Amino acid sequence: MSSVASRGLRIAVLFGGTSAERDVSIVSSAQIVRALRSRGHHVVAIDTALGILDQSGERALFEAKVGTRPPTEGNGLGVLAIDPVRFFADPRLQGIDLAFLGMHGGAGEDGHLQALLDLQGIPYTGSGMLASACAMDKDVAKRLMRLAGVPTADWLMAPPASDHAAHAAMAAKVEAQLGWPVVVKASKQGSTVGLSVVRQADQLPAAIAQAYLHDDEVLLERFVPGRELTVGILDGQALAVGEIVLHKGEIFDYQAKYQPGGVSEVFPAVIDAAVAGEVQRLGVQVAHALKLRDYCRVDFRFDQHGRLWCLEANTLPGMTAMSLLPQSAAAVGMSFERLCEAICNIALARSARA
Repeated sequence: MSSVASRGLRIAVLFGGTSAERDVSIVSSAQIVRALRSRGHHVVAIDTALGILDQSGERALFEAKVGTRPPTEGNGLGVLAIDPVRFFADPRLQGIDLAFLGMHGGAGEDGHLQALLDLQGIPYTGSGMLASACAMDKDVAKRLMRLAGVPTADWLMAPPASDHAAHAAMAAKVEAQLGWPVVVKASKQGSTVGLSVVRQADQLPAAIAQAYLHDDEVLLERFVPGRELTVGILDGQALAVGEIVLHKGEIFDYQAKYQPGGVSEVFPAVIDAAVAGEVQRLGVQVAHALKLRDYCRVDFRFDQHGRLWCLEANTLPGMTAMSLLPQSAAAVGMSFERLCEAICNIALARSARA
């Protein structure tokens, strides 16, 4: 990996936006901005719902906390809630070396923003348009994992949102093909937004309707009990494997992720070395199958029979110092500041080769 750390870069950190993960993105990006500035880089903070922020705007947003529930998706706004032509013509963006994507969920992580940056010829961190779209769409991602030989739990796609009779009829299909309990989730959301665990047939229609509030496609997945494991991938190499120990409930949902006391995170995970090695191998395999680049995080369940099941890949994982990917890096000796700068190095080196 070639280095750019010897000179200060002009970096635009893009975050916020209008997705259900807006709050998480803001908290992540506040720390990314501080980390990059501490390494001597010139950073422009940009909320894609509001535009380029001045110092007072930064302070107002970066002092906010993640709420107990995700904010409402969309509000009728697009990838950029401001005119893209005027946005990219802003003098404060001229001479930018790189865009660091601190986005989570929605149009910031599903390939739309990546396509816009590609059209503008602006290098950016993380996966490209196609890989971002494939990883965000859980149905597509699971199909690609299966083709690559990565184990992932069986699943079904729910009928269209308007077909309420078919939602009730899905119970028989779930019982025959997946069994109970079943996980009902929005197919193209992160942070388990709109997710629920359904244990009996009469609960299924309401769970499907709830998930449809967050997406136009809903996925029903066999629930895999067991330990929750995760691994960060940086420039094609696996970092340390961690375990997420749940203190409340049985899924790593939005509340567990972002509220105090929901979980404990153990890095490195206290597991057999062979299991850790298999998580790392499969994590890299998932990244290759989905054509992910630069960095990502891959999550697994480790069941009572000693089998691993891939849950999903996160193309723009949380990036506070205590988020899972930074903890995975810290466990192999890489500080948060170095990780942020390494991601920039990797993206710029890749862009130079293109």
